[in-house]
Amino acid sequence: MSLPIIEVQNLSKRYRLGRIGATTLREDLGRMAKRLRGATAGEDQRDFWALRDVSFSVRHGEVLGVIGRNGAGKSTLLKILSRITEPTSGRAVLRGRVASLLEVGTGFHQDLTGRENVYLNGAILGMKRAEIAARFDEIVAFAEVEKFIDTPVKHYSSGMRVRLAFAVAAHLDSEILIADEVLAVGDASFQRRCVDKVQALNRSGRSVIFVSHNIAQVAAICSRCLWLTDGHATRMGPQDEVLADYIASGHDRHELSVDLSDWPRPAGLGGIARLTRLDWLSPNPLPQGQPLIWSIHGISSRRSTEVAAGLGLSSPDGVRLVSIESDWRATRWSLEGDRSFVIEGRLEALNLAPGVYTVTVGLRSGGTGMLDHAAVPGQLQITLGDAGLAAIAPTGSGLHLKADWAPPRSPCA
Repeated sequence: MSLPIIEVQNLSKRYRLGRIGATTLREDLGRMAKRLRGATAGEDQRDFWALRDVSFSVRHGEVLGVIGRNGAGKSTLLKILSRITEPTSGRAVLRGRVASLLEVGTGFHQDLTGRENVYLNGAILGMKRAEIAARFDEIVAFAEVEKFIDTPVKHYSSGMRVRLAFAVAAHLDSEILIADEVLAVGDASFQRRCVDKVQALNRSGRSVIFVSHNIAQVAAICSRCLWLTDGHATRMGPQDEVLADYIASGHDRHELSVDLSDWPRPAGLGGIARLTRLDWLSPNPLPQGQPLIWSIHGISSRRSTEVAAGLGLSSPDGVRLVSIESDWRATRWSLEGDRSFVIEGRLEALNLAPGVYTVTVGLRSGGTGMLDHAAVPGQLQITLGDAGLAAIAPTGSGLHLKADWAPPRSPCA
């Protein structure tokens, strides 16, 4: 039987808050600046255990998700595995070449062009120039930065940097890929392509450690999960079981209000009427079979007639499962110009299988067509309901469900 490609035994990391020499040079310099601004002697003596006796292993070709709240120790764990910092005790053995992507533009030199940084990152990974050249066109195409590949990356947006950084790490030959919340920066389309790429890497035998607060992405990508709490390993096991316990513990309560003002939407939409907020008026996570109640807020710049609103639920890989739409022919709603509005809806019982679903919100006019449209990945969580309750499995059946909709009104009404 082959050895695990990653083996972690009793790993612990202690930071001496306010002390120099505890972590990396960059962190030490920041700590020195804080001391010069007035840090106290008492603060210098405090110890903080970011990790405490964490043990696990990763098999060849496995995708391991690491979950937990902010401050649980996830990033510290990845820094140790990436050899950025040393553990206080315990050991981590990695039996393969590692590509790490811990933050936007990790390993990029800001004054070098995108082309030069691709070759630089490949060299850091131990790749020969010919090997990098063979993958170069594929990397640039995936990152969608062809027009800017010879521009210094300091002029790139955060989205362009993360696309290029992920493309380099995912396409160059390494046995292990370590990624920390990198997909949170990209748009929805890029996130879906990254999920597809990680799944392809998994099928080709690459091992991946993936940290994310997006439970939908973890569910789509990972076969097993490690749940960290205050530096301790709370649970390790199959992703569906660990995620279910994590959600049931209340650690993943989604926001009950989603700001849609700046959310990416298709080109040309949002000019006549723009969606600004989605509010859940029922719990989220929502037990199976319970009513789903929502309100959609927006602003109309000019009068629109025969207006309809819609709510869609899709699986993490983008397959539409449920559509809940008002009937513009029957309701004859209108929106007045230069006014805010809110549209409320209620579905008496949402009977979906437990999981995390992408929510799509839309607004259309019978005469004008689609007015606005926004998709929010991993926004609605369905949990197990009453025993014996039948549920729609996420198979892509595309059901249309009827709900009770209230006509548009002023938010102050």
